[in-house]
Amino acid sequence: MTHEAVSSPDAPAAIGPYSPAVRTSHLLFLSGQIPLDPADGSLVEGGITAQTRQVMQNLGALLATAGLSFAHVVKTTVYLRDLSEFAEMNAVYATFVGDPPPARSTVEVARLPRDVRVEIDAIAVVEEVRSAPPVPRQARR
Repeated sequence: MTHEAVSSPDAPAAIGPYSPAVRTSHLLFLSGQIPLDPADGSLVEGGITAQTRQVMQNLGALLATAGLSFAHVVKTTVYLRDLSEFAEMNAVYATFVGDPPPARSTVEVARLPRDVRVEIDAIAVVEEVRSAPPVPRQARR
């Protein structure tokens, strides 16, 4: 299996020994993004709303560099420092994802890098867009 690293000048550089995203023949794995401003690497000020917006913009930049969009995303994992902020995060998240939205897990964690409020990673399908018609139940057997 071959794979290649994907990065974007419009998304923060990796802050450790990992790739911002890795593309295989059929999938793009996006590393967890935190609310860093890609211009200077600074932490975005503000609460969960501002931080979630920046995280989603960072993911969107990586997707665009790979020639994809949020319509290609099939799974995300959201890491929240405080689960009581779920509704605010979810309101911003919903403005970025398409219909149907991707599968998602959301977990509360004790701490995130640089003490941010949210981190999100994603998996996208490279070759097809999720807007394809569903397979009828009878054909699935």
